[in-house]
Amino acid sequence: MNMNQLMKQAQQMQARFAKLQEELKSRTVEAQSGGGAVKVTATGGKEIKEIVIDKELISSGDADMLQDLVLAAVNEALNRAQEMVEEETKKLTGGMNIPGF
Repeated sequence: MNMNQLMKQAQQMQARFAKLQEELKSRTVEAQSGGGAVKVTATGGKEIKEIVIDKELISSGDADMLQDLVLAAVNEALNRAQEMVEEETKKLTGGMNIPGF
C-alpha cells in the first residue's frame, strides 16, 4: 500500500467518524435511580435531554435525597452515553485502538 492510499483511507475513516459523531448526538440512553423515581435521558453527545422526577418524590420534601437521586441518575446516564460512543467507535474502527478516534 502506498502513502497516497493510506492517506485516502485515513481521510475516509475520519469522515465516517465525523458522521458517527453526528448520528450519536441524536441517539439517546436512559438511566434511573430510586427505583425509577428519577429518570434521566442523555445523548451520545453527552447532553442531558430530559430529567423526569416522580411527583411523590418531590412532595416528600426530602431535598437531600432528591439531589442524590438526580446526581446518581445523571452520572449513570452519562456513563451509558460514553459506553454507547465507545461501542459504536469500536465497530467503526474494527476494534483497533486508533489515536483520535
